Amino acid sequence: MKKSYHSTRSKDISVSASQGILQGLAPDGGLFVPDFIHQLKLSPDSFKGKTYGQMAKIIFGAFLNDFSQEQIDHAVQSAYYSGKFSKDEPVALKKVGDRYFLELFHGPTCAFKDMALTILPYLMTESMKITDHQKKIMILTATSGDTGKAALEGFADVADISILVFYPKDGVSTVQEKQMLTQAGKNTCVIGVDGNFDDTQNGVKEILNDAAIAKELDSDGMIFSSANSINIGRLLPQVVYYFYSYYKLLADGEIADGEKINFVVPTGNFGNILAGYYAQILGLPINKLICASNANNVLTDFFTSGSYDRNRDFYKTSSPSMDILISSNLERLLFDLYDGDTTAISDLMQSLKSQGSYRVSPAVMDKAAIFYGGYADEAETSMAIKSAFDDFNYLMDPHTAVADKVYADYVKASGDDSKTVILSTASPYKFGRSVYESIFGQSPEDDYAILDSLAQKTGTEIPLPLKDLATKDNKHQLQCGKNGMSQAVLEFSKQQVK
Repeated sequence: MKKSYHSTRSKDISVSASQGILQGLAPDGGLFVPDFIHQLKLSPDSFKGKTYGQMAKIIFGAFLNDFSQEQIDHAVQSAYYSGKFSKDEPVALKKVGDRYFLELFHGPTCAFKDMALTILPYLMTESMKITDHQKKIMILTATSGDTGKAALEGFADVADISILVFYPKDGVSTVQEKQMLTQAGKNTCVIGVDGNFDDTQNGVKEILNDAAIAKELDSDGMIFSSANSINIGRLLPQVVYYFYSYYKLLADGEIADGEKINFVVPTGNFGNILAGYYAQILGLPINKLICASNANNVLTDFFTSGSYDRNRDFYKTSSPSMDILISSNLERLLFDLYDGDTTAISDLMQSLKSQGSYRVSPAVMDKAAIFYGGYADEAETSMAIKSAFDDFNYLMDPHTAVADKVYADYVKASGDDSKTVILSTASPYKFGRSVYESIFGQSPEDDYAILDSLAQKTGTEIPLPLKDLATKDNKHQLQCGKNGMSQAVLEFSKQQVK
């Protein structure tokens, strides 16, 4: 089977896996998708009794068409079993009441982004070898909180690769910001933008598609790539933990072989839940993918009505990684729902750009029946955090709490009693104030001291990567307006070629 990746907006743009990983975004602004995914069916027996890493190798072997098995083995071993994660396996599955929490935050930055961004640098450096790539790479990334630190951590001091992260200056938690600002590495740069995440994400996309900037970088011997989930190399690793959680439940006797289960996913940019959709295409028995949003509930409205409309109020919430109104990876789902009609996708994305909205027909939305959309407001999120601790002595961060509340709503509305896994996307200590005040009420302590109080009062431990953050010196202090992002990129590129 010939395996290639092409743009969601043009089948004339076709690349190998390594080329897609290096480019990140297609030249026409589309996202690379595997044109062979519906021909892949992975044998259930091949996953039984396997470790996380062994499952990853099976999935990567199916998608990375020009990687050798040795290259895949090296990437998996280096990412997941070289001391970067605090447990023997990179993820943990815990039963809490009638549901299961897939904890994806035991990596170096205490967020689920580590699952992909610990391995992406290895995939990218191997891609450079495969394609005999001679130019240096500048990773350009927008973050709503967790991607930034995870990408910086993964790419710090990687040869021939530089990384610049833009983040909304007032749109991330104190801990998230401190993690980024204290990042070491001569090849790293962090810049706070005067705007929200959509402003930074739009700015990055425009820069990635700016021919003049690309030409200037080329003269310096550099090209752009991305570590956001628009990069297929970021998305594919996320497919693995859906398989792992299912076969862990099977091994533990919690489900029967072939039994369909639900996954609840807190998501803003839609990459994390799209990975579950891909897992279902590959044959994983999934009953429902429950898309959980906060007050920025553009995805909830989409799955309810078929209308996507970003022309609405933007809210800063306690779950900032979901404070997003333009969900980039939804384009990949639409491509699949439209049976690969690139013209239709181009028209929808043009409508989103020019009018801020588009509408999908009921017939197309019928194909998305596996999805359910719901949201939680701030009070409901806080209540979910408190209830989980009071009832089960379990701490969860605001993003996970959003998912927990949306799942309760789903059960009430549907009566569905299928076994359910909730993706827990960040350590509660990354959002210590929100978690503490949800459980114990207002605290006068600063955002760092409150972590100690949370640990003492709950009998839990602060994750090692988050300890002593307050004492670490900031290594980055740059800020810019959203119209100054291009200039910031060019200035950083000049520094990197000196």
